Amino acid sequence: MKSILENRPALAAEIDKVAEVAGYLWQKGWAERNGGNITVNVTEHVDDAVRALPAISERYPIGTVLPHLKGCFFFCKGTNRRMRDLARRPMENGSVIRIADDCASYEIVADAPVKPTSELASHLAMHNKMIADGKGYKAAIHTHPIDLVAMTHNPAFLEKDVLTNLLWSMIPETRAFCPKGLGIVPYKMPSSVELAEATIGALQEYDVVMWEKHGVCAVGPDIFEAFDQIDVLSKSAQIYLTAKAMGFEPTGTTQEQMDELKRAFDL
Repeated sequence: MKSILENRPALAAEIDKVAEVAGYLWQKGWAERNGGNITVNVTEHVDDAVRALPAISERYPIGTVLPHLKGCFFFCKGTNRRMRDLARRPMENGSVIRIADDCASYEIVADAPVKPTSELASHLAMHNKMIADGKGYKAAIHTHPIDLVAMTHNPAFLEKDVLTNLLWSMIPETRAFCPKGLGIVPYKMPSSVELAEATIGALQEYDVVMWEKHGVCAVGPDIFEAFDQIDVLSKSAQIYLTAKAMGFEPTGTTQEQMDELKRAFDL
């Protein structure tokens, strides 16, 4: 069977990025079993031949209406598929889907009828918002960083921007490379429309959103940018937890020092 990636180097390059990041997630221990999800808007890399492809699945409901996604194409990690397998064989463990004209359903067009992530509603809602915002963001990632998830088990860290300011203060790079900080979404049922709606609300203010006791979602221009923001937040969490394990409370950079950094880098 001919792959949709043949003779489409730009589309193949986007899928290669997804595979690379999937490997990082597995190596970091953030993607146990089939944990975590990735979706990328690949519409700009789709030609007329792909647009005309017949569906290879039935039409599935999204669970909500997303008007900005009409006719869009996405590469999605498959449900119950492992990140380590997505890294090695992306087109066997993910699929390309097309959003129907009703903006409320989708169908799979390539390469195999691998149904997308069970959290597709949350991911597509994020993409709908990204298109509406016009910032050129194309990628969404959900993963389970051990250190960040652990910190959400402390109710004090769930207050607005408490965790953001703590993580910013651990190392200057976090303030520079995750300038909007970390939004908090109180616990919601995984894969629910309620989780999707709460995530969209948090994305009005943040590019990275923490799902309490579950994991992190991040959006960005491409999958590398989205991953990098989670990576720098995780590094700050590790610094904090390492200092605590050594028996002391880390001092962190002062608010004055963080404000100086903000001015210097025009954050």
